[in-house]
Amino acid sequence: MNDTYIIQGGKPLNGHVQISGAKNVALKVLIAALLFDSPVTLHNMPRIQDIHELTSLLTQLGVQISFNQNTVTVDSSNLKEAHIDLDHAAKIRVSFMLFAPMLYRFKKAIIPNPGGCRLGARSIDRVIDGLKALDIEVAYDSSTGYYDAVMTQKPHGSYVFPKPTHTGTEMMIMMSVFGQGTIVIENAAQEPEIDDLINFLNEGGAQISRDESTITIEGVSSLSQSKPYTIAPDKIEAATYAVLGIASKGDVTISAVPKHFIHTFNQTLKSIGAGVEDLGDGKWRYYYQPMHGAHIETAPYPGFVTDWQPLLAVLLTQAEGESTIHERIFENRFSYVKELRKLGAQITFIKKDISDPGQHYHFNFDPKKEYKQTIQINGIRTLHGGVLNVSDLRAGATLAIAALISTGTSYVNGIHHLQRGYENFIEKVKALGGDIQVM
Repeated sequence: MNDTYIIQGGKPLNGHVQISGAKNVALKVLIAALLFDSPVTLHNMPRIQDIHELTSLLTQLGVQISFNQNTVTVDSSNLKEAHIDLDHAAKIRVSFMLFAPMLYRFKKAIIPNPGGCRLGARSIDRVIDGLKALDIEVAYDSSTGYYDAVMTQKPHGSYVFPKPTHTGTEMMIMMSVFGQGTIVIENAAQEPEIDDLINFLNEGGAQISRDESTITIEGVSSLSQSKPYTIAPDKIEAATYAVLGIASKGDVTISAVPKHFIHTFNQTLKSIGAGVEDLGDGKWRYYYQPMHGAHIETAPYPGFVTDWQPLLAVLLTQAEGESTIHERIFENRFSYVKELRKLGAQITFIKKDISDPGQHYHFNFDPKKEYKQTIQINGIRTLHGGVLNVSDLRAGATLAIAALISTGTSYVNGIHHLQRGYENFIEKVKALGGDIQVM
């Protein structure tokens, strides 16, 4: 497999990008479609590697899936397995959410530890605790790496997440749809992608309501789709092309992204002086203006989400003065730092004193471990070409942007990580005037 981009950087990028369907909606809705009695049709499905991995796994389980460009139809009437293959599941973290349809269909499920990007202590303890709170029996076999779950009666009860978790909230919603009576989930994550999942299920007959971080589910007996559902746009892809336009000293418009999806991101860009213009109907313009430093701390939505911070880091190398980024969500989100340094970026790790780190951080904090959670960026730096190695999805986009704004030639290795979450990346970059090809 060709796994390297060759990029000739230093050109201002200009033009328009149509943002694809959101990876973090599409994956969850594909799994939720298995809860429906009827076939399900989904529009604006991104054709990305994570979707291909999931549909391959579902096909192996007997699900009939057909694509027509960016529309997919899912028929789970022949779903035949309660045991998830280790090899397939290890490639994609969302496979863990198959607990919900498997338990409802077969009353049992055997699923391995989830895969996906390794960003540190992404514990699934909160998810398991949530399942147990609904009276699902779950046991883990450390010798095989599999979780074994059994459902002997309809889910019931309630659960309070000790810390908000995006995937955990979605799992609990799916597990509660056919529950007994009323199930309440408190301290739930508030990402707009979760609202999309709720809307999808409600259109099929579910009864789910949200009051900020409290989600209430009234159990129903079945779900059936009466009209196709359209996947929302990807707010991380939107931020990627926004940064690419600004950092390259270009002028890029994107569509169509609702204001609340990227409000915090846009406000942050405006706070450092970058050009942001609301063109209406979900269309946004991003253009270069002289920028100054900022001090950013990641937080669950509606805060500055963790997937945006690597993108912002490369932009801040082009901002005057000192900036800091403090990462609270994941333990290992700075793999891109040493790679940006290869291009001439001046980035150092600094210590930030936290009075109650166990509460402050959203991963499982170990007081015996040494963490590097804050970086300092000094700009403005003129970046030059280099050989870069990608270790996770968002680092991949960040390093591709860095190469595109650098002078000279860069080689970006490990682009399969980027392909997990970006549809037609090369085509979209070329349409903006970028010089990029696969080696």
